[in-house]
Formats: sequence, C-alpha cells, structure tokens
Amino acid sequence: MRCDAHNHLQDDWLAPHLDRIAGDCRGLGIGAMVVNGTAEADWPRVAALAGRFDFVRPSYGLHPWDVAGRSPAWLETLRARLVAEPRAAVGEIGIDRWILESAPAEYFPAGSPPPAPLAEQIECFLPQLALAVELDRPASIHCLQAWGQLDELLRSHARPRRGFLLHAYGGPAEMVPGFAQLGAYFSFSGSFLAEKKTRQRAAFRVVPTDRLLVETDAPAMPPPAPWLTHPLPPSPEGKPVNHPANLAATYAGLAQLRGVPEAALTAAVAENFARLFG
Repeated sequence: MRCDAHNHLQDDWLAPHLDRIAGDCRGLGIGAMVVNGTAEADWPRVAALAGRFDFVRPSYGLHPWDVAGRSPAWLETLRARLVAEPRAAVGEIGIDRWILESAPAEYFPAGSPPPAPLAEQIECFLPQLALAVELDRPASIHCLQAWGQLDELLRSHARPRRGFLLHAYGGPAEMVPGFAQLGAYFSFSGSFLAEKKTRQRAAFRVVPTDRLLVETDAPAMPPPAPWLTHPLPPSPEGKPVNHPANLAATYAGLAQLRGVPEAALTAAVAENFARLFG
C-alpha cells in the first residue's frame, strides 16, 4: 500500500476533480493520505473529506502563513475538534522565515493581512505541539528557512511520544541525525526530483529507512515533467495543480535515488506510516 504523508485534498483547486482523484488513487494502490487543514475555515472541509473517503486521515492545525488571520478562539476550537476525532493528527503547524523575507508578492493576496512575525508564529506553534503531546497525536510540521530555530524549540519543549513529521524536509543533510534522535520522520516530495533540488536529494539519501515517508503536498509542489504522470488543469490563476496520484511516481523516483527496489521502499514506508499515524 502506498501512503501520502501530507497533502491538502480540501483545497479549492482540487474540488472539481475529487471523484477522478479518488479513482486514480485507488487504482494505484494509494490506501491512505493525511489531509492537513491549515486554518479554522478549512477544518470542517477536512472533516467532510474524512467522512466521504475511507483513505483520508484528517489532520488539523494552524499553518504559520495563517497565523495572522486566526480568531481569538482558534486554540479552543482546535482542541475541541481533536478531542472529538481521536484519529486526527495535529498539523499543519510550524514556523517560516521564508514567507517573511523571501516570498514573492504573489504570496500576499490583496486584502489579506501580512504574515505574522516569527515570534507570533512560535506563540501559535508551541501550544499546538503541546496539544499533540497531551493527546498523543502525531504532528505534521512545516519549516522554511528556520531549521536552527525549530531544532532549538523541539529540544526545549516536550515532543509527541509517537513522533512528528518534518513535511517536505528541506533542511541540511547534516541535521537529519539530530532531528531523527528527537523523533522526526521525513517526507520526500515529488518536487525534489527536479534537477535543481540537489540539496534536498542529498538529505534524503541519508534519512534512516525507518524514518522515511513520501508525500505530494497536493495541490502544491508537483513533480517535474518527466515524473508527472497525472496532470490536472491549472488553477484559475494559471498555477500548476498537483494530482495526489503523482505519489506513485514519487515512490519510484525516491527508490531510484536511494538505490533500492521500489517494492522494498513501499513496504518500509507503509510500516513507518502505520507507526506514526496509526
């Protein structure tokens, strides 16, 4: 069974294609996908997908890009949802300097609040991490250009007993052993098969086999053209849309990168997925 450790099936860009996506994924043996909410507004949509599709594992969190738009009751709402849904994970949560320092203007829609500063992101990240600890749930963590800060936070606070996912891990290969010692799993994105992503591929050559996962982050982060097996129409803004069924090609690319049979990789990832997400 193939497993998608992290996507956003609730996204508007995928909504017109859900029946097609479900059929394609089932046909490729994709038996589970963790669908991550990112803000209060989309948590009910994630829950609805979990009720509609048996392969959806729900996850709820406040993404660092959405921190500025949160309501005063966001944490209580999140806690109530997690308590009501014992299968749910915590995520997508995290910290992000890239959105503050390097993001192009297109990431700031007209009328939206500016992204929250790092200190405010951390103020929202830590109570969500604590919820994962308290409720014994895995956490799916987003990090961009803040790996040292994340390492410090994880070392100085309690972490989920069952572990946590560093989704689409883009940090240095040198930090992999330390994060693994703290309980991290690392998910490989199909976008890392692009020729220019040499640093990310180097990191995934050294990820321990028992901490390896695979993701699509659909509808974001599509694989490069040679690995794009399931195209979808672009978004209304003309952006490419990643189909979750591109997961199968991502497994093949990762097996090639690590020099192992794809069947062996698939079996190992399924075991890791079950250990982390249940």
